[in-house]
Amino acid sequence: MLGVEGLIRAALFRTGADVVGHLVQTVADRIDAAYRPSSGEAFKERVSIKVHCLFGSFTLWRNYYYHPVRGGHYPSDDRLGLEDGHTPALVRLACLEGADESGFDKAQNHLSETGGIDMDSRQIHRLIQRVGPVAQAWQQREYKMGEECRTPVPIFYVSADGTGIPMRKKELEGRHGKQADGTSKTRQVYLGCVFTQHRRDEKGRPVRDWESTTYLSSMDSVDVFGPLLRYEALRRGMACAGKVVFLIDGASGLENLGLINFMGAIQIVDFYHALDHAGDVLVALLGSKDHPDYTRRRGQWAKRLLKNGVQLLLDETRKECATTPRAAAVEKELLYFVNNVHRMQYGTFRRQGFFIGSGVIEAGCKTVVGSRCKQSGMFWGKPGAEHILALRCIHTSRRNDDFWKHRLAQLSARHSTAA
Repeated sequence: MLGVEGLIRAALFRTGADVVGHLVQTVADRIDAAYRPSSGEAFKERVSIKVHCLFGSFTLWRNYYYHPVRGGHYPSDDRLGLEDGHTPALVRLACLEGADESGFDKAQNHLSETGGIDMDSRQIHRLIQRVGPVAQAWQQREYKMGEECRTPVPIFYVSADGTGIPMRKKELEGRHGKQADGTSKTRQVYLGCVFTQHRRDEKGRPVRDWESTTYLSSMDSVDVFGPLLRYEALRRGMACAGKVVFLIDGASGLENLGLINFMGAIQIVDFYHALDHAGDVLVALLGSKDHPDYTRRRGQWAKRLLKNGVQLLLDETRKECATTPRAAAVEKELLYFVNNVHRMQYGTFRRQGFFIGSGVIEAGCKTVVGSRCKQSGMFWGKPGAEHILALRCIHTSRRNDDFWKHRLAQLSARHSTAA
């Protein structure tokens, strides 16, 4: 039966390719008939091309024009949205598979097995190289007045984090890292997300709005990333929010990003990061995680933190270690809490119905970035990583339709002298 179904699929696809080819040729003829050459541009000849679509391939004839300065072009290719001889639907699917699978070879196999589409892995890579820069520019575009969502939301969240991805040696020249010799194997990528909250559950815990999360990636500095994240928040309707919450892990760079780009937002340090640092304080104080009091006291820290007890914990810990040789080491670990006291009022935050954990952005770092860019044996160039991550952010944010409409409009506008 498997062979029979394969034959039926091949026959249906051949018919589908013929139908698509007929329709596309009809549209191309109309485009060519309506096209008006610009000054200095001349018709040269009618040229054929093999076009690949979801169902196979077909031959398309279209007019070729040449300009002595701008060079030659095919007006119908741009208006039809053809990318290197591939239809928009096939390009969209190839980019989705290439960005989603853990390698271009796997994307090739997946297209063949599930869709009966014969496309070489190198061609998938070339299409992503072609579309990727557009995707990156689109997700990082500036905010324009009037494009924002104007539906009021009670609580609006912005969160951000950084994670390292393995890079090729030439991408790491002169960069300092955590290896013994001071070099680095990875390069930082920032991931930001925006989501909303309208309600709490029956136990009073906050509930994230269904499919409200959108993502943004950047391999630029935090100073560049901050305004990009603000643009995304403005597009999502931050100005119409009752309260804006900025969730971070307590890193100073992200703290400053929030102060500069989200002035007036309520900053909250992820509770689980705070608890991890509480463990570091106790190791410095007790000498080891194996100390019999470590687990019990870490639990005490968790309970006290959830009751706005961070300042009392600081005072008590300093008093306890004041006359011990561990005082300096403990004070070093306490600095994290000293810098974030007002961001750790978890009792107040929970009463107000806010999230106090940054699980959304942590999960994003794993699914959007890690699952594609941190596979065994992978080493990235900066452009390649940026392009893949941009496509993944667009897909995970459920914005494929918006982006591909933009891409088609962009191609159509390249030579806009059609009647």
